[in-house]
Amino acid sequence: MSIQALQIDELAHADDEALAQLTDVLIDCVEGGASVSFMLPLDRAHALDFWRRVARDADQGRRLLLVARDALGICGTVQLILDLPDNQPHRADVAKMLVHRRARRQGAGATLMRAAEAAARARGRNLLVLDSVTGSDAARLYERLGWVRVGDIPRYALWPRGGFVGTTYYYRDLSA
Repeated sequence: MSIQALQIDELAHADDEALAQLTDVLIDCVEGGASVSFMLPLDRAHALDFWRRVARDADQGRRLLLVARDALGICGTVQLILDLPDNQPHRADVAKMLVHRRARRQGAGATLMRAAEAAARARGRNLLVLDSVTGSDAARLYERLGWVRVGDIPRYALWPRGGFVGTTYYYRDLSA
């Protein structure tokens, strides 16, 4: 896959096919060892329920759901959580940047993150925050894209198969 063959879309209203493909991406990531809030074995119904909740939030404007599509369908996703307290109208949280193993190391993650940054700017958000597994490929991607590392928290979560994993917090100032 080339970056040119990748299509980025905002899913304001996810249909059943999109939800099924998002579920496939999530399951693939967790089965591949990604610490993204879910444990193994990840039941398909549990993963689909997660995406239905995300889709409801997107329908109601509380979050923005972006997807990357290749020739086989949805191969990646990222979210912007927009529903924040009244004193934080200038920022958004980035969540669940997931790329299916078939599309990794081909520019999908970077393309999704640039799209998320552009979408945040378009919505008047100029500060983004996210966390990532400490030392992960994703963490290295964020640093390459200019995100600023704030600090690490050890034993923050669990790997999908068990065992503690640390997280690193980052921010990106889009007003600069």
